[in-house]
Amino acid sequence: MSVGALPRFRAENIRGMLRHGLITVIFCCLIASALAISGNGSWESQMVYSLSIGTICWLVIDTGRLLLSGHKEVLWPHGLWSYGLIALGITVGFLGGNVIGDAWVGAPPLEFRNLAARKMASTIVITLVATIGMCFFFFSLGKSKHMQSQLNVAQRNATEARLKLLETQLEPHMLFNTLANLRVLITTDPPRAVAMLDRLNNYLRMTLSGSRALAHPLSAEFERLADYLELMSVRMGERLCYTLDLPEDLRDAPVPPLLLQPLVENSIRHGLEPKVEGGEIVVRARQDAGRLVMEVSDTGVGIDAAQSSQSDGSEGSGFGLEQVRERLAAVYGDQGRMSLAAEPAGGTRTTLSFPLSPHA
Repeated sequence: MSVGALPRFRAENIRGMLRHGLITVIFCCLIASALAISGNGSWESQMVYSLSIGTICWLVIDTGRLLLSGHKEVLWPHGLWSYGLIALGITVGFLGGNVIGDAWVGAPPLEFRNLAARKMASTIVITLVATIGMCFFFFSLGKSKHMQSQLNVAQRNATEARLKLLETQLEPHMLFNTLANLRVLITTDPPRAVAMLDRLNNYLRMTLSGSRALAHPLSAEFERLADYLELMSVRMGERLCYTLDLPEDLRDAPVPPLLLQPLVENSIRHGLEPKVEGGEIVVRARQDAGRLVMEVSDTGVGIDAAQSSQSDGSEGSGFGLEQVRERLAAVYGDQGRMSLAAEPAGGTRTTLSFPLSPHA
């Protein structure tokens, strides 16, 4: 067996065989009932013959396809092997099933040879049509399942590529904003510019050295958020206060990277910075009815004031919020939700909600 090859008789394949066997038994019962109703013998004898022939055909063909297809993903032999396997299954099933049926009714072995030509031909035709029909049915099911799995892989790869694109858009966006602020501080407050540059260096080192996985623990998201907020604290000084509230039981909950940072960046740029005295940002995570809920709230100028400040057409909160919406849709579909609301005492609250992973 080659490295990484899947075993032929793994649990999934055995379950598939048993499923096929159950369908075969049901189909054989229908054939036996139809033959008994048409006057071709008693229901009991027809049931024994039909089940014996059908079960043997199923065992030979279903076992043979696993052996001949090797460890491939499509568990069906190609070319002449498939036709030979069906012919072998029909022959062995027909002969073996008749032997069992003859023994049940007390007739000599292979009594079918003494049947009239028309009756023998009808028996053979029924066996051929039923077996070939069942094989085609099972082959179509297997092919459909394989195509569905390939489609799921393609959709997953497309989602991963989309998330990677969104992340590559978000990181330069944050970096450009930080560099713009750093440029101002270099001329107005060189010591704070140096401190900010050190923070930026640490932040980038952690970001670039981390894995580019599509998900990481919520604790890692909060740690990177803390680095970002410390970086912003160097620039804003006492005008920025923040609180990060992460319950212990949610630390390992998987979330997409860079999910919260655009929201915090939005709160700073359009909530706290326009306010002379600054304000506070609070980031909380909690669990609610099997869903992970994360809130980013600020005591800034509020939604209406923030929107009016963007009337000049400059890049505003729309970029970060839209990216977060797209990331939620790509990972969680309709289950991912995002809402933006004004706080009663002033400021803005952004809430994210999506199903909590069972591994959390």
